Amino acid sequence: MPFGISILIYYNIPFMQPLSIPRERIYSVDVLRGLVMILMALDHTRDFFHSTAMTQDPLDVQTTHPMLYITRWITHFCAPVFVFLSGLSVQLMNGRKTSKEISSFLMKRGLWLILVEITLVSFALSFNPLMNVVVLQVIWAIGISFVCLALLVFLPWQVILGLGLLITASHNLLNYVEAKPGFEAGLWWQLMHQTRYTFFEYLPGHGFIVLYPFLPWLGIMLMGYGFGRFFQADVGTVQRKRILVATGITMMVVFVVVRWLNGYGDPRPWASQPHWAATLGDFMNVQKYPPSLMYACATLGPALLVLAWLEGKKSRFTDIAKIYGSVPFFYYILHFYLIHLLCLIMFFVSGYGVNDIANPQVPFLFRPPDFGYPLGTVYLVWIGVVALLYPLCKRYAAYKQTHRKWWLSYL
Repeated sequence: MPFGISILIYYNIPFMQPLSIPRERIYSVDVLRGLVMILMALDHTRDFFHSTAMTQDPLDVQTTHPMLYITRWITHFCAPVFVFLSGLSVQLMNGRKTSKEISSFLMKRGLWLILVEITLVSFALSFNPLMNVVVLQVIWAIGISFVCLALLVFLPWQVILGLGLLITASHNLLNYVEAKPGFEAGLWWQLMHQTRYTFFEYLPGHGFIVLYPFLPWLGIMLMGYGFGRFFQADVGTVQRKRILVATGITMMVVFVVVRWLNGYGDPRPWASQPHWAATLGDFMNVQKYPPSLMYACATLGPALLVLAWLEGKKSRFTDIAKIYGSVPFFYYILHFYLIHLLCLIMFFVSGYGVNDIANPQVPFLFRPPDFGYPLGTVYLVWIGVVALLYPLCKRYAAYKQTHRKWWLSYL
């Protein structure tokens, strides 16, 4: 019996969707989203400011050091939790909107997010007015997943949850197809499942790269949609926490056991290293592009435990995190522009000139491969970025709470 159905029976969750109206916003969900948004800024600050960000893999145990490895690995939580909570938030529309209204909204918002990815986000990354290279990242993945979910919301929520579990658990079977000699991943395959960093040219000198193939991310979003059912008004706090804890622990156990077997679940096998810490690092170095089953278990499992722990927790720190989590799209766009703007300033302060603005090895302007600072400086810049964005996010969050304009749903 699938695990998702088992927990429904064990915890006596009704199989039919009730017409209860959930709360407007859920504090614990916004806090968790805010925490991963804060961590996300650390990863992107490292990309633009760390001295080896463009020349070294921070998860390569042969060349990295512990603090750099940890700095990169903890940001693994950002994308899957963000996508999972996006699906969860859609589920909470039930009771306030009809399935038809939800479908229409998701279709429009999904297409809007794809447009934002190839315009606002791509320009924030590159600062290149010619827009020669567009990188399809997490906003694209969420957008296309919303479009798919728009077609699925008419199904019972437990069917959508089961489909999400199936995709997440089984999509790594495609790795065996991809590993066959002579296999070539074309455009549609890369859009769906494989990251090859292929430059697909649509005009002379203009093209795009698929960093986030959508199928595994769709699976995570569908799981989030299903788990949103446990945040409906008829599910008690104790019951919900038990479900989150049981699921989180199960995912972590699955990760340890399946990863230890070193067969299915991740195309990157681990190997024993001369030192135990390096072995652990190799064990934990799971594939994000696209997210493997092991990656999903290693990140979403602990995230569900944190989400359960946050139930009833309220402090100055969680209030701050909630601000960022209540305006994630607004924060996401602004943080990229702010980080790149700071990088531009430090580019000139560091003595680089106009001849160094563009480099064929890096798609970002004002970011040469040899530019950068020690990891400690990266952390200082990260803290500054998050602090500078707080008052703007707080004001916008307050505006959203007191206004019901249609366009706020898209920002």
